[in-house]
Amino acid sequence: MGYRIGWFSTGRDKAARDLLTAIYEAIRKDEIKAGLSFVFCNRVFGESEESDIFLRMVEDYGINLISCSSKAFRPGIRKKGRRDPEALVKWRTEYHDEVERTLAGYAPDLNVLAGYMLIASSKMCERLDMINLHPAEPGGPSGTWQEVIWKLIGSNAASSGVMIHLVTRELDGGPSVTYCTFPIQGPAFHTLWDDLHRRLETKGLGEIIDGDGERNGLFMEIRKHGFMREMPLLVQTIKAFADGRVRIEDKKIWVGDEVVKDGLCLNKEIENRLDAGKDFR
Repeated sequence: MGYRIGWFSTGRDKAARDLLTAIYEAIRKDEIKAGLSFVFCNRVFGESEESDIFLRMVEDYGINLISCSSKAFRPGIRKKGRRDPEALVKWRTEYHDEVERTLAGYAPDLNVLAGYMLIASSKMCERLDMINLHPAEPGGPSGTWQEVIWKLIGSNAASSGVMIHLVTRELDGGPSVTYCTFPIQGPAFHTLWDDLHRRLETKGLGEIIDGDGERNGLFMEIRKHGFMREMPLLVQTIKAFADGRVRIEDKKIWVGDEVVKDGLCLNKEIENRLDAGKDFR
């Protein structure tokens, strides 16, 4: 199989299916010289209509499917964890210990979290090399993609981006592996920023957020530019690993013979894919 990829997903929506399909097709077309060793899902058949579609898709692709229901795993401790942080950490650790036992027969070179909705345990982060997508450039805002966008708007930011980072014990705090950036000021954004600034003369940003939510024009435009880069960045990142351009050693990111702080910039590759009309969801 050559370079081997382990894939983790909750499979909760179409986006999760699209990400897996993009990598599957890139491997099938020999664009990525690697193989999917397994797909792990923390849901089993019957828990959700959406995840059932995902699980059937994995089987149709002929990929090894491993499922372990997080919902059914020690539900008493899990329920207690809603109000007791220590119980939640205990449950998270025990669940992912079970996951690692289930995956003991596999030895992927890289593990990809793609729509995996659980926080990996500290032990799992230490033992496995795992990467995850975050909707901001290195050094950019933390949080969900919604929180990131509002923070960008609130700071009148000039740019944003998407990065793939190493999963560590610090949530969303691992070093960047690869990234791309894009401007959020300029011709495509002028009218939207001007409209926001006019509204800010009489309203606070919090009022605008509460009133507009995700329907705000500037919010939607920033999201569009970030979203369209997520899939090509993931494809190009896995390709870079498989080709040996980037690697993880001792939880550090190496490009060639150098340890890099912000990872490998893939702006050129991403824009080329977008210009060619690839990867649109």
